[in-house]
Amino acid sequence: MALTITEALAELKTIDKRLEKKQEFVVMYSIRQEALKDPLEKAVVGGSPMAIKNERQAISDLLERKIKIRRLIQEANASNQITIGTESRSIADWLVWRRDSAPIQQRILTSLSSRIRTARDEAQKRGMAVVVSDQQATKPTDILVNVNEAELMKDMERHEEILGTLDGQLSLKNATVVIEV
Repeated sequence: MALTITEALAELKTIDKRLEKKQEFVVMYSIRQEALKDPLEKAVVGGSPMAIKNERQAISDLLERKIKIRRLIQEANASNQITIGTESRSIADWLVWRRDSAPIQQRILTSLSSRIRTARDEAQKRGMAVVVSDQQATKPTDILVNVNEAELMKDMERHEEILGTLDGQLSLKNATVVIEV
């Protein structure tokens, strides 16, 4: 059966809901007092023990399907590319970048910008000059900025643009890449 990644991800959510219901069923009917009548005796040949056995098998089957779908999604992500600007990566690599690298880059860029802005504000309050590193300081109390602020702002904009473009590209790929389940 062919599914887009979007459909496969939706099926995974459905499987999780089904697993939860099946777990509740198995737990609910797992024990009873001997004196009480089996509530599933008429509904299932073999009563509660057989119903529980069937549900546990269904749980195992659903878990295997979940594993298969996840593996197929990973394979599709590893074999399909996204290009943003001049940078091409597999979807899998972009997902790792978004999860692991992008937050660190964002934090560094934001920290740099904030630190420079704070230093400028403090210098202004104290009557000190702020000088970029390629200029000559006139006083020993001048604050030197060792980062090209225009480049920093461009880097911040580029980072946000990559994240936004990536989200759109991932949505597009999820809707169009097909896996065979």
